[in-house]
Amino acid sequence: MWYDKREAGKGRRLELMKFAVLDFETTGTGPADELIQVGLVIIDDMEVTDRYTSLVNPGVSIPSSITELTGITDEMVKHAPKLDEIMGEMYPFLFDCVLVAHHAAFDLGFLQRALRKTGYPDFSGRVLDTIDMLRIMYPSLPTYQLGMVAGAFGIAHERPHQADSDADVTAEIWIRSVNRLFSLPLLTVQRLAHLLPAENSDLGWFLSETARYKEHQTPLDQDAHQYFRQFALNVEDWGDEPPVRDESDVLELSPDFDEVYEEVKTALQKKFEHFESREAQEMMIHEIESAFEEDRHLMIEAGTGTGKSLGYLIPSLYYGIKNDEKVVVSTHTINLQEQLRERDVPLLHDIFPIGFRASVLKGRSHYLCLRKFENQINTMDFDPGKEDAITAAQMVVWLSETKTGDEEELHFGNKGAAFWHTVSSDAESCQNRQCPWFKKCFYHRARHEANNSDVVITNHSLLFTDMKAENRVLPAYKRLVLDEAHHFEEVASKHLGKDLHHLGLTNWLLFLFKDSKNGQLPMLRTKLQRYNDDYRAATWMSGIDHLYPKLITIKEEWDFLCERLYELLQTNAEPGQIDPGQLVMRLKKDSLPSNWKDLMALEDNLYLHLQEVHKSIDSMVQDMKEVQEEYDLQSFVTDLSGVGKELQNIKETLRFFMKQSDDQFVYWIEAGTYSKSRSISLISVPMDVSPLIREHFFENKDSVIMTSATLSVNKSFQYSLDQFGLKQPAEPNEESGKAKLRTVLLPSPFQYRQQALVCIPRGFPVIKGRSGEEEFLQALTDSLTEVAIATKGRMLILFTSNRMLKQAHAVLKSNLKPHGIHVLGQGVDSGNRSKLTRLFQDHGACVLLGTNSFWEGVDIPGDALTCLAIVRLPFQPPNHPLVEAKSENLKRLNQNPFMKLSVPQAVIRFKQGFGRLVRRSSDKGIVLIYDTRVIETQYGKHFLYSLPGPKIEHMPVEAIVPRIQEWMGENTVEVN
Repeated sequence: MWYDKREAGKGRRLELMKFAVLDFETTGTGPADELIQVGLVIIDDMEVTDRYTSLVNPGVSIPSSITELTGITDEMVKHAPKLDEIMGEMYPFLFDCVLVAHHAAFDLGFLQRALRKTGYPDFSGRVLDTIDMLRIMYPSLPTYQLGMVAGAFGIAHERPHQADSDADVTAEIWIRSVNRLFSLPLLTVQRLAHLLPAENSDLGWFLSETARYKEHQTPLDQDAHQYFRQFALNVEDWGDEPPVRDESDVLELSPDFDEVYEEVKTALQKKFEHFESREAQEMMIHEIESAFEEDRHLMIEAGTGTGKSLGYLIPSLYYGIKNDEKVVVSTHTINLQEQLRERDVPLLHDIFPIGFRASVLKGRSHYLCLRKFENQINTMDFDPGKEDAITAAQMVVWLSETKTGDEEELHFGNKGAAFWHTVSSDAESCQNRQCPWFKKCFYHRARHEANNSDVVITNHSLLFTDMKAENRVLPAYKRLVLDEAHHFEEVASKHLGKDLHHLGLTNWLLFLFKDSKNGQLPMLRTKLQRYNDDYRAATWMSGIDHLYPKLITIKEEWDFLCERLYELLQTNAEPGQIDPGQLVMRLKKDSLPSNWKDLMALEDNLYLHLQEVHKSIDSMVQDMKEVQEEYDLQSFVTDLSGVGKELQNIKETLRFFMKQSDDQFVYWIEAGTYSKSRSISLISVPMDVSPLIREHFFENKDSVIMTSATLSVNKSFQYSLDQFGLKQPAEPNEESGKAKLRTVLLPSPFQYRQQALVCIPRGFPVIKGRSGEEEFLQALTDSLTEVAIATKGRMLILFTSNRMLKQAHAVLKSNLKPHGIHVLGQGVDSGNRSKLTRLFQDHGACVLLGTNSFWEGVDIPGDALTCLAIVRLPFQPPNHPLVEAKSENLKRLNQNPFMKLSVPQAVIRFKQGFGRLVRRSSDKGIVLIYDTRVIETQYGKHFLYSLPGPKIEHMPVEAIVPRIQEWMGENTVEVN
């Protein structure tokens, strides 16, 4: 990479190589397509020294889609130079340069074809891709789309999809990436060069040259990083943290909560110039403080804008510190956990009267196991191709930055998640204090922090993991806050059930044996060959050799069983599911398919073979344990022991499903039509988890706070109480005479009557089964087109069906294109919710179509969103196995399953969807409901009465746009 321009001994000065950063705009992506614009930037000594840019006359018409994307028209290129002239001017720039591009394969392909066409030799130099560099240098970057990266780096990108502008931005990104590489610790750069060998790729060559240069230029800086076992880290040993407060601080804390709260409010007023206390938040704070003091449970609905996070964190901190008692706060989503960690806790550190500790604890699999990662790196146990090596390289760089080791900080590509699975922490293979990494371990660090915290922030999943582990995961606690509590029962069902995915067994088999060189067993065998003359090593190698064919047999039997189950699913899956790409089939013990006995016979063989492999591995592990230090086998012994236990669990889970061992469970098979048998999941879920929730939480804890924006239906909490196995009024507390449970519906902080208008088109087409769907879709897209034009986009449309979303997307994209309104669809333009939300906010005139995850948790405040359309009421499919089983059970109890289960579930989802519109007190907008059941059925009133008081009107569909224009005033346009 580096070459000397002066003779040795004459004041040596190392010069950086030259880079030629290239970008093309073309008439398409195929080999027959032509160039229409060239952008080239020369970087010398890490500075831009030259540029070349030109339009190109392609000799063919530019497709309209390319003109729309780039802004380049036939007229603009009409008098531009031809390709031979362009190549003649550009070729000299490429001499003695390393070629750099964003998605380099695309630009290189067009460059080589252009050179050949015009009589020049192929470019034969090195080629580097900014995307590979970004992935490694910036492992937390959530996207590699050029415009998004530019935005994240604060780089102006004035004309996206024009070659000169794109090349300038790519050059700036490249300079930053190389500078970042040079700033890394020498040890980290050496690791990168080891992971991506020079002989394998140009990227590997580049990293090796950088390492060689840094070795001559950079001393090991012991002060800048922590170094341990040849890794550069950003953490010291855990366990030596200084205290955050003295005992005297606690003694001085006022016993009167109101006094402390006034101090907090005063600090907030000083910190925020326009701070105003919110009535609903104050009510929430005092309700929770009282519930803690009086050992009561509290169910409290707090709408958007209440400030729930501070509403429960302030009383939790006060109670925990004052009483030296830990309070656990649990969320449904990792996103909310991160928000509490990144936003709310730092704010409270600034405003709370005394110091405190608040920590985040997640499930083990969210943390990197340093021992496993070291072993993976040292043995280079990677799948063929560059993906695993690049993922490992990302993580080596990340280790020099991270303080948590939490996968949430990483953004993997392609197979990254599968690689993480092989190096994440797990209970089965943990060496605990015997591990050389123990005092650096991220999981044990998080547990240590939780043990020493006043408030522990976790998630619902970990609460149930802790419950199943007999409370050995979380620190002991008696007070619990459940945020996003409307998901608690659903999470309970998942975690108290059992499921087995095709990959659940396949990945463990591959972990043991990929091929003759890769996998734990082949690597162990290679290590044992050093002791070939030792009878014990020879015995173990023989045992490993006998395991190989057995593992292959298990893999074949498992694949065959999954194929047979998929055939069964294809034949018997019921239509009408939300996603046509997903097949679902419920199994009932009294009406099993005719060939179920044949499938059970296959499972019997699989069971026996798994048992045999487990016994063989367990026997070998027990033998090795006695001499593991002598043979340096500690890591292998630990991992093999863990895999053995995993195989044992899988074997029992599969048997439980096939025999349907518990009548209180619901059993079903799921798979996708795309991945077929490789996507098979076998699911067993308890039909009613409320008794377990009641027993383990409400009967076992002194105070449980349940909060969410959506706990009530038609102003009643009955449905949510049923989910938790609670009744109201609850039995009074004998000591205080107060009820053990209190429910509170807080007033909304927003003026919904002035901020939100709900429009329902009267006489709109209805769908009955599949009939009427075509008429409905036509009327829907006609109306949405008119509304989108009137509101200049700025519209979120919520669907309950992926298929309908895709149909509407195609029509709306065509209808709105002439009006300059962009259309984005979940699962069409991207499956990433965060990316779609950012694109929507950045674009301005845009319509976003979402389903599933877009009904809640999406925050688009301000003018970016002024119109929300709800296409259909979000009922769960009645033939989903769990819904069907619960409905059958309610019928046996002489209750109406539709009113008792389906309507409340849909109302809560509906309220979540409605909550996407008004996020701030300054927001104003329209909600369109294209499902006339809300005004034409008896149960429809439950949906409308559950809303927080918006203005509700129904009208002919043709009156909607004029009413919107009247409501929004100057923010709309006339529709011709």
